[in-house]
Amino acid sequence: MGRLVPAVTRALDILELFLDGDGTLSAPDIVRKLQLPRTTVHELVTTLAARKYIVPMPGQPGRYRLGVRPYQLGARYSEQLDLAAEGQQVARTVAETCDETVHVAILEDTDVIYIAKVDSTHAVRMVSAAGRRLPAHCTSVGKMLLASLPEPELTARIPDSARLVAMTPNSITDPGALREALAEIRERGLAVENRESNPDVSCVAAPVRDRTGQVVAALSISVPMIRWSEERRAELEQLAVKGAAELSEHLGHRSMA
Repeated sequence: MGRLVPAVTRALDILELFLDGDGTLSAPDIVRKLQLPRTTVHELVTTLAARKYIVPMPGQPGRYRLGVRPYQLGARYSEQLDLAAEGQQVARTVAETCDETVHVAILEDTDVIYIAKVDSTHAVRMVSAAGRRLPAHCTSVGKMLLASLPEPELTARIPDSARLVAMTPNSITDPGALREALAEIRERGLAVENRESNPDVSCVAAPVRDRTGQVVAALSISVPMIRWSEERRAELEQLAVKGAAELSEHLGHRSMA
């Protein structure tokens, strides 16, 4: 790796300060937060303002907010994003950590479609494929995605009169029972599938968000019952949350936590 350029690093440090608080800063704020000389900060702020990376706040002399240029760069980044490719990359990292099968899926009507998958190296593992479609209510990713829908949209997709197919004896087939399960998932921010799509497999899933905060996918970890336990479930839940957060960050989402 080549040498970092101090002036560029300091300019980027200034821009990243705008991610916190109310998104406005003065030169003294920057001096205090970054512990830089006032002359250096003045020169950097002047340069960033001249290039429209920051702009003066109307009616607040000496204060700045982000300008149009960061937005333009972010928009170009968003245009180039490929959810499947980004999902495959993150799924690979998660799978390398836990050595279990990892999926990323999206919701289409009342089904989930797997858009990325990385297999476990174990001889006993879940058999599936990217592109496969399954009933959302039978899977952890699907329940996570259904739980993220606004109530009117959820009702439109799965009305009380809906007939839900069963893939295993553990599948939820009653819309009312499904709504109760989704309410719990919504509260926890995590979904668990207990042998509902495959009698030999359980899964955990966490939501993936885009830059607007919208849930656009879910990431799951699938485990054969011979390796499943409550302790293992808790470990994998944390890993699924971490992986989903990483993928969300790739998509431009910024956690407020």
